[in-house]
Amino acid sequence: MNISFSLEQFLKDLEYLVNIDSQSRDTEGVAAVASFFEKAFADIGWKVEKKDLGPAVGPSLKITNGKAPYDSLLLGHLDTVFPKGTVAERPFSRDEHRAYGPGVNDMKGGLLFGLYAARALTEAGAPGSFCFVYNSEEEIGSRRARPWIEELARESRTAVILEPARPNGNLMNERKGLGRIDVTFHGKAAHAGVEPEKGISAVNEMAHWIIGLHGLTDFGKGTTLNAGVVSGGTTPNVVPEKASMTVDVRIKIPEEKNRIDAKIAELKAHPATAGINVEADFFLTRPPMNPSPKTMKLCALVEEAGREAGVEVRWQGTGGGSDGNFTAALDVPTVDGLGPVGGGSHAVTEYVEIGEISSRFALLLGILERIPNAVF
Repeated sequence: MNISFSLEQFLKDLEYLVNIDSQSRDTEGVAAVASFFEKAFADIGWKVEKKDLGPAVGPSLKITNGKAPYDSLLLGHLDTVFPKGTVAERPFSRDEHRAYGPGVNDMKGGLLFGLYAARALTEAGAPGSFCFVYNSEEEIGSRRARPWIEELARESRTAVILEPARPNGNLMNERKGLGRIDVTFHGKAAHAGVEPEKGISAVNEMAHWIIGLHGLTDFGKGTTLNAGVVSGGTTPNVVPEKASMTVDVRIKIPEEKNRIDAKIAELKAHPATAGINVEADFFLTRPPMNPSPKTMKLCALVEEAGREAGVEVRWQGTGGGSDGNFTAALDVPTVDGLGPVGGGSHAVTEYVEIGEISSRFALLLGILERIPNAVF
């Protein structure tokens, strides 16, 4: 497909979007980003529907040029992790090689790729029925959006995730599943010097849980547990009555959840601290994304498009999640990282490689050209 791609116009649009604060809970900011895409997609004749996920988050968008079943579901997110006021401190900027700013890489560049690709496909009269979902709450887990995304995934032949490529340019066909364990320990306070035997230490029990859960980490299986947030006690001379912790969980193998469930049940049934009461809640926010045979066929298509675009396509897994975890778990062929090349996501150093933008856009367009006629 012969298209004209204006890098300077792309960067101007990117500057406009980056300079809108849109943290997940900033409903006005997220709505402003959604409004930009609502108008831009409507201007090229695509159908735009707002999805209300509740008052705590801004609107999400479903954007289509045809009816289901869709040849591809393209996923992106409107929200960032940066609080309101970040843009005032460090707005969009650029030098000869890179563009910088909050959300420039994760993932306002990828959202723009989707718009520019839709525009190019429309102008060329290319075949295919496509559905874009621009989610407003990906950075906080997509718990409200998940059923909606899964419903649309079941109506789609493939899924293309517009998250950024890795800093080395690699794409992803594998992501770990994400979960968390919230645990609260209820003991009994007592004077730590006068009558410690009358106390029930919530912190003591929490310490045993941390050791027990951390012991499940198995790097060979891709399983990690990290008690990243812990709290308990009031002063050193009081046996702590209450403690709590939140454990981050990452798994590559779905069955590992059963091993974690069993350990939690064991720790509850056999406490190390007599008289303790423990409440534990373990849930997976995202299932593992593992490459199926159908996904590997899609990967081959991506590699073919890469050769035409002059992009050497390489694959890797990552411990971070995306909404692609949901589609892959439903056995929808899924590829991830089809946004610009960049790095520093969630940090003040966040950037996009300007010199890679045009070729990566050509790669995305080549993929969307090929998918309608492909068999998976």
